[in-house]
Amino acid sequence: MSNMNRQIVLARLPQGKLAPEDFKLIDSAMPRAGEGEALVRTRYISLDAANRAWMQGATYRDALGAGTVMSGRAVGEVIESRHLNFRTGDLAFGDCGWQEYAAVPGQSLMKQSHVRPLSHLLSVYGVSGLTGYFGVLEVGRPKPGETFVISAAAGAVGSFAGQIANITGCRVVGIAGGDEKCRWLTEELGYDAAVNYKSGPISETLKAACPNGIDVYFDNVGGETFEAALAQMNLMGRIACCGVVSTYDAAAQPTHGPHGVPFLFVVKRLTMRGFIVSDFFAKRDEALAQLRSWVEEGQLKVIEDIVEGFENLPDALIGLLHGKNWGKRMVKIG
Repeated sequence: MSNMNRQIVLARLPQGKLAPEDFKLIDSAMPRAGEGEALVRTRYISLDAANRAWMQGATYRDALGAGTVMSGRAVGEVIESRHLNFRTGDLAFGDCGWQEYAAVPGQSLMKQSHVRPLSHLLSVYGVSGLTGYFGVLEVGRPKPGETFVISAAAGAVGSFAGQIANITGCRVVGIAGGDEKCRWLTEELGYDAAVNYKSGPISETLKAACPNGIDVYFDNVGGETFEAALAQMNLMGRIACCGVVSTYDAAAQPTHGPHGVPFLFVVKRLTMRGFIVSDFFAKRDEALAQLRSWVEEGQLKVIEDIVEGFENLPDALIGLLHGKNWGKRMVKIG
């Protein structure tokens, strides 16, 4: 084992869109596990649009500051432990940051099963798969025959949520950037229709794809796409708010929402709920069992976009924010 630890720090808070110059690769001393901690060798680091949101201010976690190791969730191997719940050789998931080795409080880590491929612990059996599962079944609560629309449908959460909605018997319409992604959604993932938000006014293209309106909208992007879906919601429709990726990499954040929202919610008796995956962790084991069953039966395809090399983390995140990923993006370390 090396006595050095490569880290990527947030060199400065971004001014406008995220750029490679906002990060810096450094070498630091190898950490050791303190009392109650486990030393984790990271194997795969998750890339999520939320990484960018953490630079803008406090969310469900503290804001990131310049000069600190970039935060990021990872799965890795425990190589030293001073916590009763972990032993050398265990697999663990947690916020290990953008570094090759991390000493993390054991209470902040989740022990993981040994599965193959290991990358599945960050995709279908990780935050992405669980977010899709709970967002669809616990928040959206679709019924067979309903129209289910999802934005960022070719992304990490979207690619799972759309397939899960399809399994429940919904008519699934995905929104994605580019004709190639839209064809992939329908031909490979089984979506009933797909809308390229870049091909024209989203309000018109979405209406054409949903002639009978929308019963459930799973929102990952916010902004103009959210407004277009909101206008086409059916009576008693449900909206699951998972993310607002359209605003994460902007110089300024929106200061107001779409016009007419209270009126639409009253007249159509709509329900909108924001959520994060940990809201439902009491049902995590049940969800993982169902996800495994769907994967093994071939009902749920696992789409992973794996970038090789620790030093490629900044470019991989920037690419994700520009919609370059197909499915769950992560970086393989070593």
